Amino acid sequence: MIAFIFPGQGSQKVGMGKALADAYPEARAAFDEADAAFSDPERPSAALSAICFEGPEDLLALTEIQQPAILTASVAACRVLESKGARPAFVAGHSLGEYSAHVAAGTIAFADAVRVLRLRGRYMQEAVPVGEGAMAAIVGAGLDVVRQACEEAAQGQVVSPANINGQSQVVIAGHTAAVLRASERAKALGARLVVPLSVSAPFHCALMKPAEVRLEPELRGLTVRDPRVPVVANVDGAPKTDARAAVDALLRQVASPVQWEAVVRRLASEGVTTYVEVGPGTVLGGLVKRIHPGARITHFGSPDDLSAVMAACSI
Repeated sequence: MIAFIFPGQGSQKVGMGKALADAYPEARAAFDEADAAFSDPERPSAALSAICFEGPEDLLALTEIQQPAILTASVAACRVLESKGARPAFVAGHSLGEYSAHVAAGTIAFADAVRVLRLRGRYMQEAVPVGEGAMAAIVGAGLDVVRQACEEAAQGQVVSPANINGQSQVVIAGHTAAVLRASERAKALGARLVVPLSVSAPFHCALMKPAEVRLEPELRGLTVRDPRVPVVANVDGAPKTDARAAVDALLRQVASPVQWEAVVRRLASEGVTTYVEVGPGTVLGGLVKRIHPGARITHFGSPDDLSAVMAACSI
């Protein structure tokens, strides 16, 4: 059984999707559609495809551009796979990748997802002034230890697990000082490594609640359909099979931790044995390997990847 999984923030790179757009009309059409949806007279910028293909890197790194850009590169890749007959039984995505999954499942129209992710990125960035929030990856400590470190270090501020990527890697987020305290406490409790992350805001923690409030009318106002295939949600690791549950999960996701380990364990329990990481980067494949040993993992982000994916999907 096959699952398509879609990457989140941080997987972007200048040039992503260009080789696909040059090689496949389905991919080129996806970038053209995204360019039309991304256009905003109140915040003019270069075309989204041009930023993906040519940069500059600092512009692509802006949260409100990065999120729809990764979505677009992922959807372009997915459309190529669909044109070749690849069909997943389940889909899932990491953070913004869950929107890519819902586009693939037909829950949300692609153009709507581009527009909403631009707003989501803007609202998340504006929720916390730059410098007041931080994130850090805690490696080799386990979730219980990380939670203990956060609780003992909070001192009235916010710090909590934000990305539960497996027992060996948990990302924390919150106020900058609290994240520093929790990082030191985690090391004292036995964490093997603490890596501060270069991010513009403390995503997936309580500090994102203002962004969730601002995003709600945008998400609730979309025309949505029941997914064609189940979408396993970040917020609880449960498959979403109706439109209302899908939107609820996307909304709750903003200020809640990404339960990636629970997502992969649910996919495995449903019988998934092959994971195709669709879009830029290969980070998710590495996380899946640690959570689901023995799974077959492949990636599709350029034309050179196609033969391996077709073989993995037995097409």
